[in-house]
Amino acid sequence: MAKIRITKQFSFETGHALYGYDGKCRNVHGHSYKLSVTVIGEPIADTENVKYGMVIDFGDLKKIVKSEIVDQFDHATVFNQNTPHLELAKELQDRGHHVILVDYQPTSENMVIDFAEKINKHLPDHIKLHSLKLQETETSFAEWYASDN
Repeated sequence: MAKIRITKQFSFETGHALYGYDGKCRNVHGHSYKLSVTVIGEPIADTENVKYGMVIDFGDLKKIVKSEIVDQFDHATVFNQNTPHLELAKELQDRGHHVILVDYQPTSENMVIDFAEKINKHLPDHIKLHSLKLQETETSFAEWYASDN
């Protein structure tokens, strides 16, 4: 049977700051992220299976990515837990804001690595994560490919 890649796209709004960076992104700011998730597998050949002909139901893929990424990061502010931004993070949390502290610099590159790990944990065994594309702006994005890792 042929291997097929399918892709589902997601959008979410997230703020962040890059501690120690020498440009404008050291300031707290936000992005309208677009995440493309591509998985690879063989379409289900069992005619008795309700998912017959599908690699994975787009709805099932959506549930995974929504719960692991979109619901967590949408309208959150992400800070590296090892930076002086902790004071600001605590102040925001105390005021009811959704703050995520991560153990990495929250660049698109590091976020896409984190997202790959989170998604991989929840995919069925017969489905493999092929690639992720995290678009930060219309002209800037980071990509993760399983074949590179």
